[in-house]
Amino acid sequence: MKVTLNRINDDYLFEAIGANDVPVLIDNKTNDVVKGASPMELVLMAVGGCNAIDIISILKKQRQEVTSYSIDVEGTRKEVKQARPFDSIHLTVHLNGTVDPEKAKKAAALSFEKYCSVSLTLTGCVHITYSIIVNGETI
Repeated sequence: MKVTLNRINDDYLFEAIGANDVPVLIDNKTNDVVKGASPMELVLMAVGGCNAIDIISILKKQRQEVTSYSIDVEGTRKEVKQARPFDSIHLTVHLNGTVDPEKAKKAAALSFEKYCSVSLTLTGCVHITYSIIVNGETI
């Protein structure tokens, strides 16, 4: 896997392009006008996106009808020398539809523990937790 980043202004704005030629803007949040996501926001988006794809895929295979899906991803950072890496990440998955709560719980567990390459990449460095809400009820 390979991505390419190209600087597109005189400051910190970059365009990243992967194998599918889909551009993603990356910027430094200290600028007055921010035109892209910060690298740390992209980490949170990657964790959420990876788990979302896994969970939807698993639930589809189980013939669960998901009418809406959203996920909130929140990271807590710590001070390490001059950097501020994530210490923990919590994801709150919101599912609506004809979804068996036990199947949703199992799909999430499979994603976080077995399938999500992003979550597994962070294992040992970042404490990742999650909660599942199906049709407005936490399971």
